[in-house]
Amino acid sequence: MPSVDQPQPIAADELPAVLVDGVSKHFSLPADRVQTLKERALHPIRSRERNSFTALDDVAFHVEKGEFFGLVGRNGSGKSTLLKCIAGIYSADSGEIYHDGTLTSFIELGVGFNPELPAFDNVLLNATLLGLDTEAARSSFEEVMDFAELWEFENLKLKNYSSGMYVRLAFSVMLQVDADILLIDEVLAVGDAAFQQKCFDQFNRMRDEGKTIVFVTHGMDAVRRFCDRAVLLDRGRVVAIGDAEEISERYLELNFVAPDSDAMTFDSAVGKATLSDCWVADSSGQRVDSLNQGERLAVHAEVTFEQPVTDPWVDIQFRDENDRLLMVSSTQPNAYGPGPAPSGDFATGETAHYVAEFDCIFAAGHYSVSISSGPDASYSRYFRRTDAVSVDVEGSAVSGATVVLPTDWHVEKAVPTANAGEPQ
Repeated sequence: MPSVDQPQPIAADELPAVLVDGVSKHFSLPADRVQTLKERALHPIRSRERNSFTALDDVAFHVEKGEFFGLVGRNGSGKSTLLKCIAGIYSADSGEIYHDGTLTSFIELGVGFNPELPAFDNVLLNATLLGLDTEAARSSFEEVMDFAELWEFENLKLKNYSSGMYVRLAFSVMLQVDADILLIDEVLAVGDAAFQQKCFDQFNRMRDEGKTIVFVTHGMDAVRRFCDRAVLLDRGRVVAIGDAEEISERYLELNFVAPDSDAMTFDSAVGKATLSDCWVADSSGQRVDSLNQGERLAVHAEVTFEQPVTDPWVDIQFRDENDRLLMVSSTQPNAYGPGPAPSGDFATGETAHYVAEFDCIFAAGHYSVSISSGPDASYSRYFRRTDAVSVDVEGSAVSGATVVLPTDWHVEKAVPTANAGEPQ
């Protein structure tokens, strides 16, 4: 009898840390909120009517071991619901979720804190809820208080803590949990600037230790700084999955779409055009690689099309030396402004010459320009070229700011009123 090939088991190190496979989640919401017993008695049928809300719709992606993975999207997109499904707080209505390794979630800082108790009791309580045994929770207290910098408030009841002190203590407890996979929901905006930097350092440490982190945030700077990849959700569906830079730009684009622009799509680059040339020109129209602060500049982009197109768009982005996004401008109406007139029709092989002009209000420094292009009424891309061109801005104005706005100042002596200085 011929042998039958048996499927080979997948090696443990080849399994993803988290696999989300076609997950959907629905909630049943009351059609009318009944406020009083009288309303319930008068309208017994209406009070039982319910509507179904789809929070997640066939969501699928995976997170590799040791990856810092972002979940981004506008409010109501399903990010926190998805995180709670991964954590097991919610059960998915359809689809499956798998994880390989120990998992802990930090979805709400300070869950289990008792405002009538001081720091020690709350650290012990919260650390135990997060999975530490009693001895480990006790031994972590000094490290928690050192990191939170709250020793002078050790004996103060939590109800007397400020909101900043409260989340600092909770975040410090969270750091004591040792797990393979961490689910984190918007916990970077804690404390002052110095404490936030300590939090950033801890994230870098966890990433260096090979922890798998799934991170929900609205902060695109944090996505670009920490995340290897990210998924963008909108209305419960996956819009895009890709590298952090790409997804952060898609998120910004999505937030600037007009509310009635349901026809907009967010597909990946479709490759029907190429950037033929790109340069920066000064006020005289000459190509330059440096110019003066306050001078008129123009970004030129020549796009050659590989097939007939109608009204293709182009947008530009300026970033500083620290990769901070400073300016976005687009020919798309309702994207980053009203936009110009439609660009027209172009045949195969024809080239469109786009020019964006504005006064250079950037502070002295080095700036890079990214160029993207795509079809009309869509956020699909023909291409996206990061660092398509760069320019140095020279100037004497030193303010510590990123931009230097031209401002008209007027100074004159104030004319005293007739009754100035007299008692009322």
